[in-house]
Amino acid sequence: LPGPPFTHQQTPFKMVYYGQTSCEQDTERYLDVVKYVFSCYKKEVPLVINTMGWVKGEGLLLLIDILRLLSPSHVVQMDMCDCKAMPTLTPEHVHLSAGLHTKGKQQPKCRQLDTGAVESWKCPEGEDVSAPQHKLLYIHPEFPRAGVPGEPRVHSSILRDMSILGYLGHLQYPDIGAVLPLHSLVPYQVPFRAVALRVIHTDVAPTNIMYAVNASWVGLCCIPEEVQCQTDGPVLLTQTPVCNCLGFGVVRGVDMEKKLYHILTPVPPENLRLVNCLLLGNIAIPNCVFVGQQGIEGEIPYVTSDYNYSI
Repeated sequence: LPGPPFTHQQTPFKMVYYGQTSCEQDTERYLDVVKYVFSCYKKEVPLVINTMGWVKGEGLLLLIDILRLLSPSHVVQMDMCDCKAMPTLTPEHVHLSAGLHTKGKQQPKCRQLDTGAVESWKCPEGEDVSAPQHKLLYIHPEFPRAGVPGEPRVHSSILRDMSILGYLGHLQYPDIGAVLPLHSLVPYQVPFRAVALRVIHTDVAPTNIMYAVNASWVGLCCIPEEVQCQTDGPVLLTQTPVCNCLGFGVVRGVDMEKKLYHILTPVPPENLRLVNCLLLGNIAIPNCVFVGQQGIEGEIPYVTSDYNYSI
């Protein structure tokens, strides 16, 4: 809250790698992720939930699902200047309105979505999530251009790149004045058979999986099942798990002869021992990382200016 996220990054208590900048393609998995993370909240301290800015159409219905599932004590709703874009989220409105995956007034208890390997998420005893009792704090900003669409999408992509660069900054040695290029840092060598692979946002043929993984941003995750492989790998998951994410890394190389992934990550070794799954999403390494590395001569891998946009 005090400033741009990339300036004060902290290790989350509980994190899941969703792998996309928008949840439109898979809202059920998004709710599964929300429930999985929320299941760790012990109600010992106040919890502030920062919801998305998607508040139209299915985004509004999804917000109603989240309010119904999480049962907040207070809802702060900030209206847009001179524009009634969404209804007032009173307890009555949330109680009566159907969400995207939950029903309205007639819903007697929380509907358990298909969570696969997700831990069971139970409603608090004695509470009916279909009858919210939150207090609504409604704010109408008076400053001009509040909520004007168009610019935030550009700003969010820049801030996301800054967050990735800030995270990669932890790879640098604090006692060296100069910033070292990524190709001069020593990566971890991870055997194919030690971790399972999954591409979250699209289907990739098994024969092409290494092309997709190489030079990619990946979530370093921990699935409850033990990774078993009769060969040298790779191990491919058929479904996207909802599981703990311990941090992120860059697959800076794939050694097909020795069956090794070369991964750069600032995650400490004691946590890396728990990692047994690599999730590849639709989050790209910032372009400046590829084109701004010092000491590279000739053609830069994975970078081209000769591109046919008609394809």
